[in-house]
Amino acid sequence: MILTDIDARGVATVTLNRPEIHNAFNDEVIAGLTVLFRDLGANPSVRVVVLRGAGKSFSAGGDLNWMRRMAGYSREENLTDAIGLATMLRTLNELPKPTLAVVHGHCFAGAVGLVAACDIAIAADPVQFALTEVRLGLIPATIGPYVVAAMGARACRRYFLTAERFGVAEAHRLGLVHQVVGSDGLNDAVERQIEHLLAAGPMALAAAKDLIRAVDGPVTDAMVADTAARIADARSGDEGREGLSAFFDKRQPGWVK
Repeated sequence: MILTDIDARGVATVTLNRPEIHNAFNDEVIAGLTVLFRDLGANPSVRVVVLRGAGKSFSAGGDLNWMRRMAGYSREENLTDAIGLATMLRTLNELPKPTLAVVHGHCFAGAVGLVAACDIAIAADPVQFALTEVRLGLIPATIGPYVVAAMGARACRRYFLTAERFGVAEAHRLGLVHQVVGSDGLNDAVERQIEHLLAAGPMALAAAKDLIRAVDGPVTDAMVADTAARIADARSGDEGREGLSAFFDKRQPGWVK
């Protein structure tokens, strides 16, 4: 159900592999992704994580058989199940490696949360997006923090409520995806982003991701002091010293293979 490949550069490609049902996910897939994201985050040889879907779609969201089972669950059982999905999304969102979603075909409901929880998203035209939960009497709850952060509350007040489909141009306009390309140019676009990420210091990438979370709010005296401490740590650390030395010596830093 999930394929994983780590190449010689340290690029880990995670592929949702249920093409016969458009890579819809269930509790088993969610648990597998949670463990996998944790392992990749802790693996020092992994530099970049790419998330893709096999077949015609990125993912259609929740597996209908899983949703049918959930309909018969008690509230306590539903809470346990929902915490599993929320934990997986948080693990992806907080992965200390750069993450790149490669989107094609359909991207519905919970799958939109996967895209929003990644650092970078590239979509092949055409793609159809939709947050369809309310049509089932549900809400996009566990994916909500990531989708609202990606698209903004104003856009979510439309698409959470109408459950209407929207295409790649709208997803790009709203900030859900960063780049739109033709299907024949998707792999090249992904490779260009990977090259950018591999040119950066691995520790700096992790620190930059953590910095974004730390400064996402009003500027306070504590934030000013924290940011000063962070750049001082970076400058005096081994990776920062190597990066600056390489720049002034006009050579590639040691992390560039």
